Amino acid sequence: MKRIIPDIFCIYLLLINSINAFYVPGVAPVEFKNGDPIEVKAVKMTSTHTQLPYDYYSLPFCKPKNGIVYKSENLGEVLRGDRIVNTPYEVKMIQDVSCRILCEKHWSSVEQNIIKDRIADDYNVHLLVDNLPCATKTGTGFDHGYKLGYIQNKHFFINNHLNLIFYYHQVNNQELYRVVGFVVETYSYNWDSVKNLKDDTNSCVRPLNSDAGPQDVISESDKPLNIRFTYSVTWKPSDIKWASRWDIYLAMSDVEIHWFSIINSIVVIFFLTGLITLIIIRTLRRDIAKYNADDLTDEAIEQSGWKLVHGDIFRPPKYPRLFVAIIGSGVQIFLMSLITILFAMLGMLSPASRGALMNCAIFFYALMGSIAGFVSARIYKTIRGRRWKKAAFLTGVFYPGLVFSTCFILNFFIWKKSSSGAVPFSTMLSLLLIWFGVSLPLVYFGYYVGYKKPPIQNPVRTNLIPRQIPEQIWYLNPFFTMLVAGLLPFGAVFIELFFIFTAIWQNQFYYLFGFLFLVFIILVISCGQISIIMIYFQLCAENYHWWWRSLAVSGGSAIHMFMYSVYYFYSKLEISEFVPTLLYFVYSTIMVVTFWLLTSTIGFFSAYFFIKKIYSAIKID
Repeated sequence: MKRIIPDIFCIYLLLINSINAFYVPGVAPVEFKNGDPIEVKAVKMTSTHTQLPYDYYSLPFCKPKNGIVYKSENLGEVLRGDRIVNTPYEVKMIQDVSCRILCEKHWSSVEQNIIKDRIADDYNVHLLVDNLPCATKTGTGFDHGYKLGYIQNKHFFINNHLNLIFYYHQVNNQELYRVVGFVVETYSYNWDSVKNLKDDTNSCVRPLNSDAGPQDVISESDKPLNIRFTYSVTWKPSDIKWASRWDIYLAMSDVEIHWFSIINSIVVIFFLTGLITLIIIRTLRRDIAKYNADDLTDEAIEQSGWKLVHGDIFRPPKYPRLFVAIIGSGVQIFLMSLITILFAMLGMLSPASRGALMNCAIFFYALMGSIAGFVSARIYKTIRGRRWKKAAFLTGVFYPGLVFSTCFILNFFIWKKSSSGAVPFSTMLSLLLIWFGVSLPLVYFGYYVGYKKPPIQNPVRTNLIPRQIPEQIWYLNPFFTMLVAGLLPFGAVFIELFFIFTAIWQNQFYYLFGFLFLVFIILVISCGQISIIMIYFQLCAENYHWWWRSLAVSGGSAIHMFMYSVYYFYSKLEISEFVPTLLYFVYSTIMVVTFWLLTSTIGFFSAYFFIKKIYSAIKID
């Protein structure tokens, strides 16, 4: 809980500084002199096959002489599974090291089996220097971190020699330097076969490929396996500016693909806009003119049915408290998403600010509780709700309770795997403090203010006796309309969704928040448009049960998102174990529920304003 106040204070400083000077705290350039020590830290070990991060010292690596010291992480870093810790690597600015012995370890058979399992799962080790993660050159670019080892002819080999390559940039011809690149080359050496290794010193001579074979992670007997860890340091000058040093990590995708996503989404918007224009300009105006005509006949009334349900259109829905709880949660998620994406788009939540994106999302979600409560209370009073305190409690606990309880149960499975992805008990208490100490009281405050105000005035009165609904046409079936209506909003975002899934499940960085902001706006427009169209068709069929249907039609895009997550799992990932599979589908389900609350809320407000507009334009006797 001690981390909460500093996290909130840091976010507050971030907002103030960004307004004044567009400066992000914690990512200012650090300048070094020749010979200054540079600390090499370890973040974690990750694998796309297991999705379970591990602490660096969960394996028997070499330890610093002065002891292990963990960095105090913020809330976002803890939830990401980061455990930043010091390492024994000694690096000084612009001072090369040809070869140096780090330590010699004696691995037991149990430790060997653990390491072989990690190598089989293709784990990457992530190091950090000057807040810059290490990268490894591949055939097509760069990979994040370096490989723990590799498998060849059914033998497991450990990468026990690292060549740490640092790129530096001189500051304005001064004797000051900045680190602008960090690349790791990995080697596996069986040092026992190297004759020029000096056991009495910390120095060594890197062998040629013919001088030493790779280091196998298996001993010929039950005796401990002796493994020497070594490293070398290489400094190279670079023309890369400090502001561009993250480019190799962020070049994960072709920008043209994102532009294709935007164009595809805009095409969807134009299609829906044309459809709505056709409805409003041609059909709806004709209907309103017909209804307002002085010589209106019964036969003319029966030609279109949306006016016939004017006495039932604002009849309160079933389960009103659950309904407004969904709306309130959707408003909270919408505002949180909009503000977080906006700040990220402006560069204030860059990947260099570790955990800042998640910190910002949690902070603004809790802060938006007052607005969510206010909006939910206004709707609750409009639909003649009486028990506003119960409605406020359900609104405040509906979505956070679902997420927290699900993640709490899932956390036991992660704990059993001894993964650093398991949320510590103190962090859980911190999240509960934010929930019950900030978010829930703000929801109650918003409810109190909103419920004191008069209800929203609807343009028509509600009859005492509900009108009978005629038999509906087959294509107005709720499930069918959800699938059809949800397809277009999903089509507007699915390309960007691919990159978000890649960033989450394949250990990549997502940084094109400008594209994400545009896609978010397009999503809002498309959800609103499709909701208006489908609700209009429903009213023409004289079905006035539109409240829950407005949530379902635009929220139907969440069904396509879930199907896409299943497709992504089987086509892009190589997960076979139970816990990683459970982890993927539980987290994906939470994302789907969040997406449903967001899109369904947009659809409801669009349909509500549309209905108020059309029924206020006709004369009711």
